Amino acid sequence: MQDNRAITSVFNPKWYIQQMKGWTTSSYGLLMFGLGFILAATISGGPMTGVSFLTMLAGMLGFTCTISITNTKPLNGVFGVISALIYIIVAYNAKNYNDMLLQTVYIIMLDIPVLLMPDWAQNVDKKVRGLATRGKGLRNWALTLLFFAISVGLLYLWESNMTDSPRPLIDSIATSVGFTGALLTTLRFKESYYFWFIQSIVSITLWGITAMQGGSNWVLFFTYILYLSNDLVSFFDKNVVWFHPKEAITKN
Repeated sequence: MQDNRAITSVFNPKWYIQQMKGWTTSSYGLLMFGLGFILAATISGGPMTGVSFLTMLAGMLGFTCTISITNTKPLNGVFGVISALIYIIVAYNAKNYNDMLLQTVYIIMLDIPVLLMPDWAQNVDKKVRGLATRGKGLRNWALTLLFFAISVGLLYLWESNMTDSPRPLIDSIATSVGFTGALLTTLRFKESYYFWFIQSIVSITLWGITAMQGGSNWVLFFTYILYLSNDLVSFFDKNVVWFHPKEAITKN
């Protein structure tokens, strides 16, 4: 029986080439621009240190990961795990402790399933649905917002009382939005991209404040601006299935 888990192919260069085929034209353009921009921001940001190099690597891999998710390719499993582990180091160094938890959740909910579950990243375009499916929109939205609110409260209580984080509120909000987006993505709800959009904005704020306070360089600030650009591609590019079902694309 053939094993089609992504983890069995991670050491095969041909697999990476195959997974980067079939992306939308806008995604390819955004990827090239983004990788170059992250590199330029790192070089212009001062002397290259271990932390700055890790930040650059995390930004590049994480950005590639988000685009692969947009294009429903399991490449995000490999790049996602590596970038999340690096993000955890960078977030710890910056004292954004809730962001460490967020990256851990990304590994568990978004990356490991891609690597270990054969059907996880197959035919994603046919599995995407809306929260209003089967007339349960009000209930589903209420549960989603309740999950978000509880997450903010618990994370803020933990980080403000048990850590030395100088930014517990904005870190808690950014992490809670990320938790919600990851949950909706796991369940294949297209509304996840609303939360990714908001999470990008809040994370831009978080890492901008962090950089201004001397907790990190500006690379992650710029990286999340690129994430925001990818979210806009998801909304407006008709070749992206999250908001433009394949059936509708075919008809056009």
